[in-house]
Amino acid sequence: MKSDVAIAKNYLSEAHKDLNKSGLVDDITMKNIENLCLPEVQEYSPKKIVSIRKKFRLSQAALASIFNISPSTVQKWEQGNKKPTGASKKLLDIIERKGIEALI
Repeated sequence: MKSDVAIAKNYLSEAHKDLNKSGLVDDITMKNIENLCLPEVQEYSPKKIVSIRKKFRLSQAALASIFNISPSTVQKWEQGNKKPTGASKKLLDIIERKGIEALI
């Protein structure tokens, strides 16, 4: 189920697209609006992190290298001792949605 924030963002995005089509919102403003309506980044369980890593046939060390973190951090995520936050969580989201090619 979508959160209220996701529903509101979707509604605003569609409304602005309509305004852009009618010429009331220019293309630059439309691009700025689209950038503000980025998808929400989910939480990643240890099982999900392992699944993403294995989907792209990456070792813990390889994933760590792409994220510029230590392999022990990836290991702690996968064991549930730590959770990815900030940029690491966003990078996991990008890999999951767009593939590893988006980062390398």
